[in-house]
Amino acid sequence: MNSVQNQGTALVTGASSGIGAVYAQRLAARGFDLLLVARDQERLEAAASQLRAAHGVQVEVLKADLTQKDDVLKLEQRLRSDSSISLLLNNAGVATDGLLANADMDELERLIQLNVITVTRLASAAAAGFTKAGRGTIINIASVVALFPERFNATYSASKAYVLSLTQSLDAELQGTGVQVQAVLPGVTRTEIMERSGIDASQIPADMIMEAGEMVDAALSGLDQGELITIPSLPNASEWEAFMAARHAMAPNLSRSTAATRYK
Repeated sequence: MNSVQNQGTALVTGASSGIGAVYAQRLAARGFDLLLVARDQERLEAAASQLRAAHGVQVEVLKADLTQKDDVLKLEQRLRSDSSISLLLNNAGVATDGLLANADMDELERLIQLNVITVTRLASAAAAGFTKAGRGTIINIASVVALFPERFNATYSASKAYVLSLTQSLDAELQGTGVQVQAVLPGVTRTEIMERSGIDASQIPADMIMEAGEMVDAALSGLDQGELITIPSLPNASEWEAFMAARHAMAPNLSRSTAATRYK
């Protein structure tokens, strides 16, 4: 049963801290019931109690490790079968620091599982359910490193480029279905993910680090404005528009029957 505000239920992954916790607060304030997913049951329960008291919405918690396929499959099935879910926030993710040549490959496999495979499976399940309902919203948290991979390590940057590309393709596939899609590309955001990945925030200029609340409020404003891609830090939207225009200008020449003359 939905709340009186009748927004449906928002499923938030990585909901126990950082960006996910802020989104949960903001979505509850907008009248969404919540399904909060993370590994830390205790923190989820504490957040749920606070959100119920503050906003009068229904909050369910689901402990899950989204690097584990069995847990992902359970959540995927819930998305496909629960018609009350009207918003998916694909927020759970992990970063890592260091060079690819020196990386712990098991750690990178977990990163790819969470940042790429889990995001894809949940987006697919949400797209199926939301298309059937003729409504719904899919928000995928990417990163500005998708646009500037040279500034961060290879695997994390590539995983977020995947999220950006997935979102753009998914939006094209869902045109006319009533489903809204958005990719959010934060810059450096003050969350626990920085500490977990071994990144020393003191080495980053203060004017590059955004608070999570500021980031989420900007992202939701972008959603309200119907943006497919929201870059909260970017002052001049025309720069993104020029980037997209340049990409589209190349499109007719990206696949031709003959190689360019410079290769002959």
